[in-house]
Amino acid sequence: MSSINELPKQFDPSAIETKWYSYWTKNQYFHSEPDEREPFTVVIPPPNVTGVLHMGHMLNNTIQDVLVRRARMLGKNACWVPGTDHASIATEAKVVQRLRKKGIKKSDLSRDEFMKHAWEWTDEHGGIILEQLKKLGASCDWDRTRFTLEDDLYEAVIDCFIDLHERGLIYRGLRMINWDPEAKTALSDEEVIFKEQNSRFYHIKYRFTDSDEYLTIATTRPETILADTAVCVNPNDERYKHLIGKQVIVPIANRSVPVIADEYVEMEFGTGCLKITPAHDRNDYDLGQKHNLPIIDMLEADGTLSAAAGHYIGKDRFEVRKLIAKDLEEAGFLVKTEEMQNKVGYSERTDVVIEPRLSLQWFLNMQELAKPALENVENDSIRFHPAKFKNSYRNWMENIQDWCISRQLWWGHRIPAWYFGDGEHDFVIAKTKDEALEKARKKTGNSSLGTDDVQQDEDVLDTWFSSWLWPITVFDGMKDPENKDIRYYYPTQDLVTAPEIMFFWVARMIMAGYAFRGEKPFSNVYYHGIVRDKQRRKMSKSLGNSPDPLDLIATYGADGTRVGMLFSSPAGNDLLFDEALCEQGRNFSNKIWNAFRFLVMNMEEDRTYTPRVPSNSDSLVDRWMMSRLHTTIEALNEDFDRYRLNEALQKVYALVWDDFCDWYIELCKSDVPGEKVPAERLEAALGIFEELMKLLHPFMPFISEEIWHYIRERNQAEALTITSWPVANAAHMNSEAEKTFGLMQQLVSALRNIRAEAGIAPGKPIHVLIATHSEEVAKIVQEGSWILNKLQKTESLTIAAEVEKPGLCSTAVVSGIEIFVPMEGLIDLDKERQRIQKEIERFEGFKKSVAAKLNNESFVSRAPDSVVQNEKNKLRDATANLEKLREQLAALG
Repeated sequence: MSSINELPKQFDPSAIETKWYSYWTKNQYFHSEPDEREPFTVVIPPPNVTGVLHMGHMLNNTIQDVLVRRARMLGKNACWVPGTDHASIATEAKVVQRLRKKGIKKSDLSRDEFMKHAWEWTDEHGGIILEQLKKLGASCDWDRTRFTLEDDLYEAVIDCFIDLHERGLIYRGLRMINWDPEAKTALSDEEVIFKEQNSRFYHIKYRFTDSDEYLTIATTRPETILADTAVCVNPNDERYKHLIGKQVIVPIANRSVPVIADEYVEMEFGTGCLKITPAHDRNDYDLGQKHNLPIIDMLEADGTLSAAAGHYIGKDRFEVRKLIAKDLEEAGFLVKTEEMQNKVGYSERTDVVIEPRLSLQWFLNMQELAKPALENVENDSIRFHPAKFKNSYRNWMENIQDWCISRQLWWGHRIPAWYFGDGEHDFVIAKTKDEALEKARKKTGNSSLGTDDVQQDEDVLDTWFSSWLWPITVFDGMKDPENKDIRYYYPTQDLVTAPEIMFFWVARMIMAGYAFRGEKPFSNVYYHGIVRDKQRRKMSKSLGNSPDPLDLIATYGADGTRVGMLFSSPAGNDLLFDEALCEQGRNFSNKIWNAFRFLVMNMEEDRTYTPRVPSNSDSLVDRWMMSRLHTTIEALNEDFDRYRLNEALQKVYALVWDDFCDWYIELCKSDVPGEKVPAERLEAALGIFEELMKLLHPFMPFISEEIWHYIRERNQAEALTITSWPVANAAHMNSEAEKTFGLMQQLVSALRNIRAEAGIAPGKPIHVLIATHSEEVAKIVQEGSWILNKLQKTESLTIAAEVEKPGLCSTAVVSGIEIFVPMEGLIDLDKERQRIQKEIERFEGFKKSVAAKLNNESFVSRAPDSVVQNEKNKLRDATANLEKLREQLAALG
């Protein structure tokens, strides 16, 4: 063991974190290769390649690291694969923003020129987040780091597209899609976030062409009337039956459109008349197809009005909304406006309002892919933790829509479609231009086609189309389906993620697993909540409510920060983060350090100490501590099996802080003040402390490894990070020892309370009389009497079934056992009477205020039952306390 003199007085996380992380990585403890052991594989949810660590990453990766470190200690071949995602929309937006600052437009660059800038940006900023994860202690196999746009993974995505197209599952079609005017790209339904917001309902007149009569429609998007091609009513609506087939004039556009009938229209909603805009509403498009209506696309890709609108050309859609409302009112077409609340779709990436837009895109048919993915979650082949998330998963899978997989971007996996004409089917799917040319010649029968006659699709694939393959491609399972890594590590064991990407990622990975390997990608999915502040707001830079994770680590240490995150994170529930929890984590580190330092300071420098777990001790305190240790190990294993990491940590915390530090160490001290702890007791304490470090390691890897190497000399093969997880031994689970010691704890606590209430100093001797009212209980208390004498300064200690109650004394009752402490000579009777009288007056005032509240009929009738009951409890307790105080006052005479 290192010299006693080397142990710092204060625990300084910054002094050890880099040291131990370098030690772990240098010795390749985190690296994994296939062998005869059971694999435990986790793939990291890949963060954006140019991202930086935020609180969500902190929580997600802390949980993963706890699971991986424990698996490693269980003797499993733990492999945690790190990596990053190319993040098409987010990264391209950053590059475009950077170019704009240099006075360069994306439209001024060729694709190759733009990609050069994008790779420069990625090389400059990429991988920062992975380095930051090391500060947290993440035990990833860094030799296995992957990137979704690296060559092998790029090729795997292209192979996946080709394979699915050959299966007939990928198709190209004109569909109503979600359009992001900021990113100028299509989005999948899952990339649209609906937000409740205040809107206006505009009631607008549409005059008939043959009379002065009019219909009134109501819309929240008056600018879209410029693309109306019909007005629709319900054929059963008596108000409008006679008007079906007539023509009305679209205001401002001054264009006539027919009044059509369809039962889709709800007679009770709005005015019962629905404007039909096939190019800019999904339901309107379906009606337009059904009734053969023309389509007018009035919006450009950036959300400005196109020439087809005929008015307000080049102006932004929201500016036009204000202008057209004003013009409608001035022209007498605006009947009224109503304030209302509705849900509006926003882009998940750019946070701008999306537009429904008719567009030619690539889609993936999801119906067949979804079947095994749903079945194997339903039958628990893949388990969700908590299981409640199966409900929302099932609902989505049973109503799954085709996935729009094309994006109008350059940064990403370019779609392997090659066009040789303008016809609907004038394309081939191929990996290379040469292969495409050969296929095009064969398809057309035109052998004279040249390389200039085939052009690759300009669009790229949705980012999620690469990350849905992540558990497969990180082990090159698409490139070489039978390689040793994929055969050994796949399926992986645990996926840790947030429920908000259940549909983006989790469901799709499950589908890909069955589609390309015929088996599940992972066995368990642990869903953690969203990190929120104390006001339940999601943490974000814009709100300024998100601390910098690296600042937290610098202030509280990595271990303290990890504990703070886990303390506030029950599985599946949102995390209400409070920095005070990280402070509690740091305090826990200090408590552990100070406890160890106490043991070290009691060592003789010229003596060798061998830590020994007190397995066969006759001492009650040893038997109790060993029982607490092993029952906790058993409970921890159960918590880990159920993914209750928050509860597991709380159990370790209580075992270390309450049981070991506050009780066991105190009872290890010498009976003679000033003397060092006896060697035998010290070695037992060190033996137990070693076991505690093992239990702490997954949660607090740095301080546990540091202390582990101080306890005794260790070689590289004996590092804590690869030491075996403790085994729960039923032989050490001693309920009688726990019961007896628990009783002694209650007696000690009762005596401490008596001292505190009477103002008796801890060092002042007291006489203690204990009436157990049972000879058997008296024997039990007698066995532990040395604990009372050691932890309480006693002048005398009398333990019997029955004792005579002293005249002037303080009393307490513990599990039917009465405790009497004579007060004569210990307190100033006049002062004590004054103190008790003040307490009586305080409780009387408190009781009066509570009674008044309960006598208030308005409060009792309106307040929740739990609140009323709480007030009744206060009244009951105040009454009991008053009775006790009056008895004490009477006893003083």
